Amino acid sequence: MSTKEENTLLKTIIETQASRIKEQEETIHELRKMVAELQSLKANLEETLEEFRRQFFGVKSEKTSSKSKEDSQTEKKSVTVKEHKRERKPKATREELYANLPITEIICPVKDEDRYCDWCNAEMVPVTSKFVREEIRITPAKIERIHYLQEVLVCPECHKDHDGSFKAGVVPKSLFPHSPASASAVAYVIFDKGFMGLPYYRMETAFKQLGARIPRETLANWCILAAKKYLLPVFNRLHKELLKRDIIHADETTCQVLREDGREAQSTSYMWIYSTGTDGLPGIVLYEYQPGRGGAYPQEFLSGFHGKLQCDGYQGYNKVDDVQLICCSAHARRKFYEALPAEKKKTIKLLDVNSRETIKEPEIPQKDLEKYIPAEIGVAYFNKLFYLERTYKDLSPEERQAKRLEQEVPIWENFFGWLGTLHPTNGSKLEKAVNYAQNHKDTLQGYLQDGRCELSNNKAERNAKSYAVGRKNFLFHTSVNGAIASSVIYSLVETAKANNLNVFQYIYTLLLYMPGYTDKSEGIEQLMPWSDFIQEHCSGLIDVETVTVENHPELPLSKK
Repeated sequence: MSTKEENTLLKTIIETQASRIKEQEETIHELRKMVAELQSLKANLEETLEEFRRQFFGVKSEKTSSKSKEDSQTEKKSVTVKEHKRERKPKATREELYANLPITEIICPVKDEDRYCDWCNAEMVPVTSKFVREEIRITPAKIERIHYLQEVLVCPECHKDHDGSFKAGVVPKSLFPHSPASASAVAYVIFDKGFMGLPYYRMETAFKQLGARIPRETLANWCILAAKKYLLPVFNRLHKELLKRDIIHADETTCQVLREDGREAQSTSYMWIYSTGTDGLPGIVLYEYQPGRGGAYPQEFLSGFHGKLQCDGYQGYNKVDDVQLICCSAHARRKFYEALPAEKKKTIKLLDVNSRETIKEPEIPQKDLEKYIPAEIGVAYFNKLFYLERTYKDLSPEERQAKRLEQEVPIWENFFGWLGTLHPTNGSKLEKAVNYAQNHKDTLQGYLQDGRCELSNNKAERNAKSYAVGRKNFLFHTSVNGAIASSVIYSLVETAKANNLNVFQYIYTLLLYMPGYTDKSEGIEQLMPWSDFIQEHCSGLIDVETVTVENHPELPLSKK
């Protein structure tokens, strides 16, 4: 074999080996990629399984392997729980507890046969009445039928000449034509629905116990009519005021409507919630029913608002025009908390700005970080922020902003610097927490620029919970009109609560006056929850006996 042939053969062998090596490298790369994907899938499946176990079986079943079961049977693990103290409010006196209740004095007299002196038999006279004790007496709700009789007058002199001169008394208009519903009855139903969270079938049963058979369909129609005719103009006025504010909190929660054109009964709809922030002005809380969760709904409802919008990280809020989004830190912290193992969750407490517990200032791990899992460190960063916010609660907005810039900005810088060092498993809960925080880096820190803004969106979430409590009882809305009526009712109930009003008294007052002022802006203005008239008449106890449809004070409108 010639040298040329040897070189050709050698070259062929080298090329073949090189090709095999390349194929092996590609195979190794593919296998490594597959291993990584399988590890990610394994981590996700373990997290999913852990979550299912927690949901279905509770704490007892949060074990991930047979080895852990054996360990739990052979040795008991000691868990150190961080101690905390709860601030005990001074115990309220009975006078403070019952200060708003009217007092009825009942004198217990001496029997007639004992009112004579045992010594001289002279009749004794009262000297004083000595206080012995007090008790709370409750009179159950009473339903009665009111028959309006119109007085008719005739002139007797004219009548002598076989002529008639008549006058008739003015009868108050009914709340709804041809309906026995009154302002007090409808206010009672609205209060039970929006404040107590009772479904109509329970109200129907309760009314039956009180002697009245009122079908649930009738009760629902009362609420729908009242909301559409009399409460909606008040809602619209509150909406206009809301759009003028500088800060709005927003959130949404699910609901179900059985009968809606073009949609199945099982379709998921949404109740959107919008509320004012801590701007020092009267509170407003509005609910709006919509069939979906698209960003077009808040975009339309908040059209004309150009302030700061506090919300969670849902992308739909990005469609709201000309606003500054401020993302909720409680949501970001919750994702790190969800990435914790079950045993770790038992030892870590999520701090809240409004908590009454006295808790030691949390420390953010700085040394020996290998002793902590990343999710634990993430929760620690947010807990530190919430702890500091608690110390700023009583400060003015300007002072609060200055404190934040001084103490909280370094925490955020360290937090995002620490995030950059993490390499979480693909698809894991930790990766979701890290991505969430990094994707909302600017909006999470937006609250730092205004002392009136809050670290979290818990304000709107609490309002969502008020609706969720009722939803748990009534389960669904039968119609779209019912869902819209509920949104109006919940809006006025929660707004009344935000302004420290007696909720029933406020709804009752609206139903008393709105029939005469549905299209009169000046009258509606006097019925706003912050007006002097409403604050005077709706901050005390319920009064439906002296303030009635036929006898109630006029609204203090300006005279032109």
